[in-house]
Amino acid sequence: MSQRSGPKWLLLIHQIPPKPNYFRVKIGRRLQRLGAAPIKNSVYVLPRNEQSYEDFEWVVREIVEGGGDASVCEARFVEGLSDAEVEALFNSAREADYLELAGEARRAQAMVSHSKQTEVSKEDLESIIARLRKRLAEIESIDFFAASGRDAVEALLVSLEAQLKASSSPSQQGDAPVLGLPIEKVQARTWVTRKGIHVDRMASAWLIRRFIDKDARFKFVPGKGYRPEAGELRFDMFEAEFTHEGDRCTFEVLLQRFALSEPALRQIAEIVHDIDLKDGKFGREDALGVDRLIAGVAMANPEDEKRLAEGSAVFNNLYEYFKRKRA
Repeated sequence: MSQRSGPKWLLLIHQIPPKPNYFRVKIGRRLQRLGAAPIKNSVYVLPRNEQSYEDFEWVVREIVEGGGDASVCEARFVEGLSDAEVEALFNSAREADYLELAGEARRAQAMVSHSKQTEVSKEDLESIIARLRKRLAEIESIDFFAASGRDAVEALLVSLEAQLKASSSPSQQGDAPVLGLPIEKVQARTWVTRKGIHVDRMASAWLIRRFIDKDARFKFVPGKGYRPEAGELRFDMFEAEFTHEGDRCTFEVLLQRFALSEPALRQIAEIVHDIDLKDGKFGREDALGVDRLIAGVAMANPEDEKRLAEGSAVFNNLYEYFKRKRA
């Protein structure tokens, strides 16, 4: 039977001796690091794939060597829990991880903003950012079903890195925001952004193509380490020409840089901000519905080109609604 038509899950069922206490805690932490979700006491689940087989095999070996007993089995839920409910268990855990990490990133932003007063060194701040990046990579590795919150953390880290760079360049401090290029200078460009586009990158790409560069081409690349080619413009990524500034998302920055002040666009910007940064700045009640819709677009379309096409349809419709709606 092929993996596609076979069981979707792997279960680890274990019995661990009550003593010593530290051994049970050790196994629990090991399973947590693997991203395994507890179904019942002593029953954990992972999505069925080769990596999960290997991970559970190591845990079984450790349990047996510690005097316990464990089994791994392939499973399909028939009664009780549904696949969607099991996926929700994973997403709930990862969303909590992302939320905690976002809080750490915001505290780091405050440290950067007050680095002179607190005498925090540039090296200390770089170390903090590296640790946050490492933690984000760890969470991503066990985010099996694209839980919400990842993009908010990435946006905070991109902003934090830009903030640190600006704070270490005294000549730039106190300067006015860098103005964008005149619209006539950014026609028929290649616009580059991070792979795995979500709300801010979808909305920004839509804005670029509809209001800034109607012949824009888009390239989706790894978030760091990309070297732009001549004439390319980057957005919503590290060291981009257009990315987060302070507490503003990339969509908001593009509106400012290109002097796009239409009320309908400002309303969309508030929604994108509240979804992307999750700070409740504008308190948009409609953000939740748009968030779910964009998450569905991302889940249904692993390819960025398709995400952009469907996401653009969403923002076209939102724009028409706010444009025609009476204030």
